[in-house]
Amino acid sequence: MQRQRDDASVLVPGIDAPSTVACLRSLHPRGVRTIVGSESRSTPAATSAYRDAFVRLPDPDTDLAAYGDALLSLAEQPAVRTIVPVREEDVYVLAKHRDAFADEIATPWPAFETLRRVQDRVELFDAADAAGVGVPETELLDQWDDWDREVIVKPRYTVAAPAYLGPRFDDAEIGSTEYQQPGTRPDPQAAAEKRGHVPIVQELIPDSREFGFFALYDRGEPVATFQHCQRRGWKYCGGPSAYRESVHIPELEAAGRALLDELEWHGLAMVEFLRDPADGEFKLMEINPRFWSSLPFSVRAGADFPYYYWRLATDEPIASEPTYEVGMGGHLLRGELSYLHSVVTEEYPLVDRPSFGTAVREVATSLVCHPRFDYAVAADPIPFVQDGVNLLREWFDGGSGEGAAEAEPTLEADVETEIADDGAEPAESSPAADGEPTRSAQTDGGGRSDSWRP
Repeated sequence: MQRQRDDASVLVPGIDAPSTVACLRSLHPRGVRTIVGSESRSTPAATSAYRDAFVRLPDPDTDLAAYGDALLSLAEQPAVRTIVPVREEDVYVLAKHRDAFADEIATPWPAFETLRRVQDRVELFDAADAAGVGVPETELLDQWDDWDREVIVKPRYTVAAPAYLGPRFDDAEIGSTEYQQPGTRPDPQAAAEKRGHVPIVQELIPDSREFGFFALYDRGEPVATFQHCQRRGWKYCGGPSAYRESVHIPELEAAGRALLDELEWHGLAMVEFLRDPADGEFKLMEINPRFWSSLPFSVRAGADFPYYYWRLATDEPIASEPTYEVGMGGHLLRGELSYLHSVVTEEYPLVDRPSFGTAVREVATSLVCHPRFDYAVAADPIPFVQDGVNLLREWFDGGSGEGAAEAEPTLEADVETEIADDGAEPAESSPAADGEPTRSAQTDGGGRSDSWRP
């Protein structure tokens, strides 16, 4: 296929989720030159047959400012038309300095004032109330007083960043969701000291199925939408998606649109809900203002969001009303293994654990009935292999990520050897033996002025 433009390029950050690879597989065949940028050569996207170039980037987990500088330097490359956010750090940096990026590339993501209303869960639930969207009962930890109920403690913010945590952003561990045993009360002061902020407490919705409303908005108007129901997460209590099925539920559509309309949204969004068994109402969990990890499944079902995103970024209309197939299922095989492992080895007191035999039968049945996989694609098999290698490294190394910083080439050297030379590999070729560390709470160049800080 002829390229749309000889040099039209998109930069996609490379992480350990399948979303980066889905972008490459969607855009490269359409003539868009794909550049993967990552702190790690072991990202599966770096091995994809649909990757044109690789650029080494600073690790946003350890130096968010340098990461932002690097993204802006790449945005200044004449061929780069836009950047795709795939993690919380990406969209935070892009939105925080949207005006600077807008001078160089298309910016189909929200302004920072809007993003903050999403990455701060307190502000997000206030927006949901204003939109008439259901939310679980939620308070800050130091304001919650009913510890005899089944509750969870989770970060207020979805990314450790200075605009949210102030000077603590560099050393605080904002943490993840923790199930709280009824009758026990955590120490608010200790929690705030460890996490760098006061987390929130939320009533437990006793259903591990998660419902996602996915959308791309253009200045408050929906361009495309999609829905799925997560049947299995990485853990038997939930977590990131291991197996999901496409659905169309009018109530879910109404809730998702009402919230994004209230926010006057622009860009990508996954609005995550749980359905309360008590009243059947969809209750908001969070919004991911970026591409989601199960993106390959959305594309396979017919909702080609990377292509829609590119069309929006290049001011090209989508030819027809986007549609997708309802009732399809799809898997992340690593997630299925993690799910079975959790059934055998882990205990979540607030969630009933299935028997191992039942879990194996359910996984096997869905694999036979719905043999669609996020990484495992015949035309591009190496990312699946690389993901398996990364999984083994995690098992044997305990996820330490040691060695990630060895032999780091500079951004400038990578740009010269890889972008200018149309994808040629640099001299060093051994991937770093690391995973993809992140300080996001969701299961994200020199010479700049002080205003170019996180």
